[in-house]
Amino acid sequence: MTASEPEARFLNEIGQVSRHSAVFFAGTIFTAAVGYLFKIYVARMLGAAALGIYALGMTIVGFFGLFSGLGFPQSAVRFVAAYSAKKQDDRLNGFLRGAVKLLIAANIILAGMMLLLGPWLARQLYHAPELIPYLWLFAILLVTIAFSAFLGQVLAGYKDITRRTIISSFIASPLNVVFGVGLLAIGMGLRGYLIAQVASGLIVLSLLAATTWKLTPVAARRMPVKPVALEPEVFWFSAAVFGVGGLEFLLAQADKIIMGAFLGLQQVGIYTIAASLVAFVPIALQSVNQIFSPTIADLHARGEQALLGRMFQTLTKWIIGFTLPLAFVMIVYSKILMRLFGPAFEAGWLVLIVGTIAQLINTGTGSVGYLLLMSGNQRRLIRVQIIMACFMVAAILILIKPWGIVGVAVASALTNAVSNVLFLREVRSALHITPYNRTYFRLLGPSTASVAVVLCTRFFVTQFRPQWFVIGLALVFSYATFCALSLALGLDDDDRIIVAAIQRRLPGIRGKARSL
Repeated sequence: MTASEPEARFLNEIGQVSRHSAVFFAGTIFTAAVGYLFKIYVARMLGAAALGIYALGMTIVGFFGLFSGLGFPQSAVRFVAAYSAKKQDDRLNGFLRGAVKLLIAANIILAGMMLLLGPWLARQLYHAPELIPYLWLFAILLVTIAFSAFLGQVLAGYKDITRRTIISSFIASPLNVVFGVGLLAIGMGLRGYLIAQVASGLIVLSLLAATTWKLTPVAARRMPVKPVALEPEVFWFSAAVFGVGGLEFLLAQADKIIMGAFLGLQQVGIYTIAASLVAFVPIALQSVNQIFSPTIADLHARGEQALLGRMFQTLTKWIIGFTLPLAFVMIVYSKILMRLFGPAFEAGWLVLIVGTIAQLINTGTGSVGYLLLMSGNQRRLIRVQIIMACFMVAAILILIKPWGIVGVAVASALTNAVSNVLFLREVRSALHITPYNRTYFRLLGPSTASVAVVLCTRFFVTQFRPQWFVIGLALVFSYATFCALSLALGLDDDDRIIVAAIQRRLPGIRGKARSL
């Protein structure tokens, strides 16, 4: 029996999102597994104070990075895809050449400003003159990050998430580890760690550039007889994305900036490690967002609200399902996880718990931010972000003195949680869709069993060594229990479509890697 047209559309769209999300998810898992083992090594080699210097330096990179992209990375997803689909090689050529020229000019200026203003920021704002000798390395990182972000999003516009993931995950992470371990082993300290990041970043940038050139149509590579200028629509969209990026930076970095002014380097280093672990919790949400965001724009433009709502519900349920077992392990093993980085880092275990709970709320609301941005409701998104940015700064200033890094974590967590609840309300108001339905009740049984398994491993297997093995065992048991019970309770038709799509995609990753 032939599927109805709406059913066929859902199957095609959800299948595409699931397949590409699976590739990105696999790459992120690999990067995290390699990266966190490397971070343990780095933390033990450098100590909390050196990591605090690194964290403060990256806030400066992040601030200047607000301007280094000029909003073009997100524009690349939209306009490269549109020009490619319509075979408009001249407009594609004009976009790529115009964007690259502006990025080169902007990053030369910003790197110079960073070297000029960096010493003042290090001395006056952070009270950390130790940061000054490393500023030139941070300036190079600023440029490589900006161009890698742009070229990575160009590949997303070409709908080739697989090649991008291979380069940014399966190649970048091992390179960074090899260079980093080698330079740290010969005693180069923080300077060696930064040089390793610069070296791996330049290699990755070269690979992204070569892949972009390969995927760009031949007609769009040539020097045009009559150059096509960037269209006004590109500038307006880039300006909107730039504004959103500025607010996101404030929400993401305000905690570290204020800590740099009020707390010592060691406290900043401990908080940074805990925050890096927390950042891994929404991996499933991040994986889905990579391909769901252009799908949102497509379906909204076509007026297919019912299909968009159905996908929102199904994907959010899967995001929650993939997040819960990980979050349980993070919370139950918080002290042991932080202790892996060294005895001094155990003090950040409460930061890890608070941040993980906030990320559970984040993942529980699904892709609400992208739903607003890609549907043309960016004003609603910006309004919420402005309110919450003011709230976050005020909350940190109130809580940092009595509670230290825990107070900062509470302020950040409240901002994260309340922001996503407000985004969800805006999505309901603007798009009239919600992520929740009755099938979510099927998560209760697997979740309860998963928590029980993690607690059992915590209290009955902790005598085994090494402790990282126990944590890995708890994570495997947690996911195995959750998945087994979920299958036993039964998947609905939409769930089975996602399972089939992932199974079809994963065997093809090796072939893509060989053809890179």
